[in-house]
Amino acid sequence: MSTPSAAPGTSTPAAVPAPAGAPHPAGTPGRRGAFGPVGLVLAGGLSVQFGGALAVTLMPRAGALGIVTLRLAVAAVVLLLVCRPRLRGHSRADWGTVVTFGVAMAGMNGLFYQALDRIPIGAAVTLEVLGPLALSVATSRRAVNLVWAALALGGVFLLGGGGFDGLDPAGAAFALAAGGMWAAYIVFSARTGRRFPQADGLALAMGVGAVLFLPLGVVESGTRLLDPVTLGLGAAVALLSSVLPYTLELLALRRLPAATFAVLMSLEPAIAALAGFLVLHQSLTPAQCAAIALVVAASMGAVRTQVGRRARAS
Repeated sequence: MSTPSAAPGTSTPAAVPAPAGAPHPAGTPGRRGAFGPVGLVLAGGLSVQFGGALAVTLMPRAGALGIVTLRLAVAAVVLLLVCRPRLRGHSRADWGTVVTFGVAMAGMNGLFYQALDRIPIGAAVTLEVLGPLALSVATSRRAVNLVWAALALGGVFLLGGGGFDGLDPAGAAFALAAGGMWAAYIVFSARTGRRFPQADGLALAMGVGAVLFLPLGVVESGTRLLDPVTLGLGAAVALLSSVLPYTLELLALRRLPAATFAVLMSLEPAIAALAGFLVLHQSLTPAQCAAIALVVAASMGAVRTQVGRRARAS
């Protein structure tokens, strides 16, 4: 969750598609200049997805809701300490936007981790990325996007084995719902960025999400959340899935066009499948690999179509 990179499995504030208002550098970097920021983005994606894989190993200790609570709480503490956002001087509309952003963030993470508890991480991220993809297709309003939508639907059909017989239906539903919250997250990430300076809005929204999720984590996990090992692993998940990728992506976006960034974010399902294989020993069938490839291609195509439309309009 890019988030935040997304998602939970994707953690980034400028996940696919890149939200309006994402910083654009003054010029397009050359091949040598682009390698550094591209490496930062890929490192952020690896961090997010391997953090998600680590979270799966932690679920027997703290439960899915407990892990989300630890992730949001630790990330909120770190971001609030680093950003030190101003609490005064904001309008009611400002606070309404940041609270909605926090709700979307909490919902996205909670639903995604429920999916991770039931289906492989590669499949979960593939289904989740359909939310941002649908947002991209809907906002571009071009006929060619029907091609990308068809590719994505073909990928979903393959992933589900023609009827989701190969995937837990509840897990698939949670992943799709997380994708819907990811789309809302992207919209309100952009709005928050326009209303709050630097990363202040993100820090405040993370705090809102942590406060909202705390009761759920306490009910499910209780005192298990205070176990030193669980706390340590939860902090590692927060750093890998939220704090580190946010920092890397923020640095990358200062030198990398947002369109290129969004295309790189389209690789998240493939990175997630790699993390699931290496960390969790979750193997994928050839059909599921083809499904992930179709969804990645659809995401990249939708992003490039959107970029082309903007270039012609400007």
